Amino acid sequence: MRLRHAGIAATVLALSLTATACGGGSGDGKDDGKITIGIKFDQPGLGLKTPDGYTGFDVDVATYVAKELGYDKKDITWKQAPSAERENLIRNGDVKFIAATYTINDERKQKVSFAGPYLLAHQDLLLQAGNKDITSKTDLNKSSMKLCSVKGSTSAQNVKKKFAPHANLQEYGGYSECLTGLENGTVDALTTDDSILAGFAAQDDLQGKFKLAGLNLSDEPYGIGLKKGDTELQGKINDALKKMVKDGSWKKFADKAFGPAHYDYGTAPKITETS
Repeated sequence: MRLRHAGIAATVLALSLTATACGGGSGDGKDDGKITIGIKFDQPGLGLKTPDGYTGFDVDVATYVAKELGYDKKDITWKQAPSAERENLIRNGDVKFIAATYTINDERKQKVSFAGPYLLAHQDLLLQAGNKDITSKTDLNKSSMKLCSVKGSTSAQNVKKKFAPHANLQEYGGYSECLTGLENGTVDALTTDDSILAGFAAQDDLQGKFKLAGLNLSDEPYGIGLKKGDTELQGKINDALKKMVKDGSWKKFADKAFGPAHYDYGTAPKITETS
């Protein structure tokens, strides 16, 4: 009887360990043949949640990469990745990777690793169409200038630390809130990457209401964020990105996302993140 009870106990323990290993807390954004990917939900042209699903350049890139990793579109769970939460989502294992207008910089590379980049954007301003033009950084660096950007974004940090520390910067949780402020006149300009601004300006209900200032205030190489030190996944994603460019998919995705806004997206940047 003792042997029988010991065998039952061992079986229960084994089943318990198996359940733990296969459960939702796998810590790598993957479970039972599924993959969880972080994107933005509120960026037209890049990452937008709609009643019919998810659209945008980042979504197309992430879907392509996931397929190269062995996941069909139906296997993907999309998770919202606000700018201020991206590092936490990766470190906590809530996502496998993030493709969400995620600028590669040294500060972030202390916390996460990147693959890519897969797009080079530039910080700019979105203004009301009837507003006077802003032609230089000097025009921004005064307390009467009300700028809006998103908490945790590179753009907000650039304003505070680099080219407009004296501006009246308001930081919101999402770009759509800044856009509302710009539309009703409570802010003078929305500042972020030109790729994001072009997506907003190209929306059917906003066409003609806004304009880009045309200032290249910074270079913003977009990378795919992943767990720090995961060189195996980094290499696989880089291979997928190279294949995407070579087979013409990158240009097809960019034309679809940015063509309606007449945004010059340039060429695919060289892969730099390799270790």
